[in-house]
Amino acid sequence: MSNEQGIQMRMREEHKPFRTKTDECLYKIGMFAAMNRVTVKALRFYETQGLLMPAHIDEENGYRYYTMSQMAVVHQITALKQAGFTLEDIARINAGDDKDVFLLHKKAEMLGKIAKLTAQIALIDGYLAQKELKLDTPVLIKTIPEVTVAAMRDRIDSYDMLFDFMPKMGEQMEKAGCECAIPEYCFTNYLEPGYKDEDILVEICQAVTEESVEREGLYFRKMPRIQAACIYHKGSYDNFAGTYATVLRYIEENDYEIVGAIREKYIDGVWNKDDESQWLSEIQIPVRKRDEA
Repeated sequence: MSNEQGIQMRMREEHKPFRTKTDECLYKIGMFAAMNRVTVKALRFYETQGLLMPAHIDEENGYRYYTMSQMAVVHQITALKQAGFTLEDIARINAGDDKDVFLLHKKAEMLGKIAKLTAQIALIDGYLAQKELKLDTPVLIKTIPEVTVAAMRDRIDSYDMLFDFMPKMGEQMEKAGCECAIPEYCFTNYLEPGYKDEDILVEICQAVTEESVEREGLYFRKMPRIQAACIYHKGSYDNFAGTYATVLRYIEENDYEIVGAIREKYIDGVWNKDDESQWLSEIQIPVRKRDEA
């Protein structure tokens, strides 16, 4: 007989089950732990927490015994722990609380964590893309509050014409006595879907403290609060295409859809920076989750 066989035989003899007056087999704690692939320490802990009490405790030596029917309880405790339930939750379920309520609550909690992790992964992907695309920041989903703006709109033949349009609007704002809001928020709304090289309908907007008298194409309106996929762009406007590609890919891969006019916010530009490489803009695209439609 091998040494391993001898050890197994001694274990069976040491933990040989016996029957109670009700003819139910009882197993010592060591054997019961081995049968259920848990530790003796775990069984003792379950006892202190009121999750699984021994079927019998020998008054003379304190030995704990369990029955075959208690294996189902051990398996349920193990399964619920693996599903992320706390011992307090398990105790309540064992005490008779509705298991389905707990399961649905736990499912909702886990889905929330998955959504959060998915968003974090998307941020990491954005950072990884920085090196290739030379971006300052990844794509962020953020809320842009409601704002009152002075605005003018026109059709332009090329994006370069924005530089001529903006000073014209500034003159009209000055004549109307407009006071710019702080922090400043100047942006272009692209009012038609899709990319166009010419005949581009744009709306230039500047946040103001209050509405004033409309004059010569200048008007005022409140821009609604939006949720937007946002990304910063550093450098010349000629390189916007790569930045747009990044934010649009993010929207598609994260199951968002575009629900409003795209905004280009201008932070630093030709008006205060001579070096194009120091120009800073932010693309803001209103979005919502597809399942919220």
